[in-house]
Amino acid sequence: MADRPVSRAALLLLIGALAAAMFGWGRYGATEAIAATGSAASVAPRAVVARGDLAADERNNIDVFKSVSPSVVHITTLERAASLFSTDVSQVPRGTGTGFMWDERGHIVTNFHVIQGANGARVTLSDQSTYSASLVGVFPDRDIAVLRIDAPAAKLKAIALGQSGNLQVGQKVFAIGNPFGLDQTLTTGIVSALNREIESVTRRPIRGAIQTDAAINPGNSGGPLIDSAGRLIGINTAIYSPSGASAGIGFAIPVDEVNRVVPRLIRDGRITRPSLGISAAPPEFNRAMKLPLGIAIVGVAPGSSAEGIGLRPFRRSASGGVIGGDLIVAVDKEPVAALESMLEQFEKHQPGDTVTLTVLRQGSKIDLKVRLGQSD
Repeated sequence: MADRPVSRAALLLLIGALAAAMFGWGRYGATEAIAATGSAASVAPRAVVARGDLAADERNNIDVFKSVSPSVVHITTLERAASLFSTDVSQVPRGTGTGFMWDERGHIVTNFHVIQGANGARVTLSDQSTYSASLVGVFPDRDIAVLRIDAPAAKLKAIALGQSGNLQVGQKVFAIGNPFGLDQTLTTGIVSALNREIESVTRRPIRGAIQTDAAINPGNSGGPLIDSAGRLIGINTAIYSPSGASAGIGFAIPVDEVNRVVPRLIRDGRITRPSLGISAAPPEFNRAMKLPLGIAIVGVAPGSSAEGIGLRPFRRSASGGVIGGDLIVAVDKEPVAALESMLEQFEKHQPGDTVTLTVLRQGSKIDLKVRLGQSD
């Protein structure tokens, strides 16, 4: 049976019926719905259930944040920008990072890579007041920089210092920083591992780094890693992440190293390495000569500390052979396998300090005390 066409009149009747039904439902929703549910009082907000006391862990989180956050700052680095249409030069934002107050004199500690290449920096405190910062000193090999602001003493709250040498895997830690520019952000985690090795911007190793799963993202660099007592235990400096965002593997420079470097940067503006005055052979020399691990001396600078205690270099004989010299195997009883290890031991001292070298000479170990000189 074929379909019959719908007349215009029938179509108009159908539309009218639908409109009437919708209008009726709207009237019901506005009036009869109240009657159906009882009264207008039923649409009042529900009663709030009291939660009781905060858990001890929550109270600790809050206490640590309240205690430490006034010491944490937001750093905006600046660069000079020339106008395209005039000779005007202005400073514009270049990047952001985090720092923390070292003392009541306005010294701010952060990562070197936060301020690397910048022409200036602004520091924003927790109360949102902002100050121009001056550069005090940097130590790129440890990714540490010190800035200074001229702010009222009441706004300068130094962070409490802890220790990193007695940390244990599993300890609770906190990170406060400015990830993606979101200032005063708190994240929590644990010490995931100790004695990691990371690379500084100068490609020199930073040993003894703390690994944590506390979320560390771009902008957290230079901020504090804190223990559950609210004490500084490290500077958040790097993450391991294919995407560039937190993947649960972050690293911090241990506070024991920070506390060794920062006072010297404040005093001198740089780290002056002590010098022994030797030239060291590359590791391949040790392997070729079947020597044990250590620093093979191949040169002694005239007038140096090394010459003063009679260190002997390896040298060529008239026939082209090698005449044995001294091999440094320990500094202050700490074994040194290569030149980098010895330099790290020296960095714990200052020019003029005395250390004890353990030297392998003609098959026998001897201890020699030496007063370290100053590198150029």
